[in-house]
Amino acid sequence: MDGNGRWAAKRGLPRSLGHKAGAEALRKVVDACRRRGISYVTLYAFSTENWKRPDDEIQALMKLFKEYLDEARGFMGKNTRIIFLGDKSPFPEELRSKMISLEKDSAHHTAMTVMLAMNYGGRDDIVYAAKRIAQLYADKDITAEDINEKTFGGLLYTGSAPDADLIVRSSGEQRLSNFLLWQSAYAEFYFTDTLWPDFDEKELEKALTVYSGRSRRYGGV
Repeated sequence: MDGNGRWAAKRGLPRSLGHKAGAEALRKVVDACRRRGISYVTLYAFSTENWKRPDDEIQALMKLFKEYLDEARGFMGKNTRIIFLGDKSPFPEELRSKMISLEKDSAHHTAMTVMLAMNYGGRDDIVYAAKRIAQLYADKDITAEDINEKTFGGLLYTGSAPDADLIVRSSGEQRLSNFLLWQSAYAEFYFTDTLWPDFDEKELEKALTVYSGRSRRYGGV
């Protein structure tokens, strides 16, 4: 979800309003994915590097996150599970509590899973899994022979969720930016110049149409 700041700058608006428009785009895209029967959607809301932004922007984002998570409970009425990827500990207590509550209250929902990457980084995700597997080994809960791709992958923040099939990058950037490094091993990529607040159902349909025309060989022929 990239381009909120540039979207605001083009309109002479504060960056906070760009983020607010981006949150509205998120809601619409999730609804559009649900209507298409897409079971898993992961959205990069806040990276581990985003803490480097100006304090006033960080505070505006924390406020927006709290407001959005209150609205996100509406997703739960549609049998949607919500999972947060990343380390929750640096967030304000009120926001952290909302995140934990949403995960707990939606854990039994099965129609769709929305994963929000917040304070997430792909490298951090891999280190997190490595530390967990090291602890399991130290506690003698697993042996060296037990460690394989499936075991390691299950200890990432994404847990048992399937690997990414399609990664959409908005705003003209053409890089992963530390997102789902392990899980994107065989993902298809779709890059668009559209800024995230302008990314709507039509833009989603374009991405899905391109994806449907790809041949995924997973290293085969």
